[in-house]
Amino acid sequence: MVELARASHIRVVLSSVLPAYDIPWRAGINPVPKVARLNGMIKDYADKNDIVYLDYFTAIADERKGLPANLSKDGVHPTLEAIKQWNRFAEKSH
Repeated sequence: MVELARASHIRVVLSSVLPAYDIPWRAGINPVPKVARLNGMIKDYADKNDIVYLDYFTAIADERKGLPANLSKDGVHPTLEAIKQWNRFAEKSH
């Protein structure tokens, strides 16, 4: 997708996967190390290809490496307030 966007002269911005300590409806998945590994891959790709990378994970993860309770009702999906905060973060990052 990045290559297609660039071929069409579209500026690409990649972001981290959001933190999730647990997935309540899929117990036992243990997303923390999987999200960390995927975010590392995305960041490496962005760095190697001179693409802006927005690290939402680091900016908002709580001490468990999950979404803080004030930004998510279920620990996975962001609230409107979370999205507003991320928009402000994104505006500062470019």
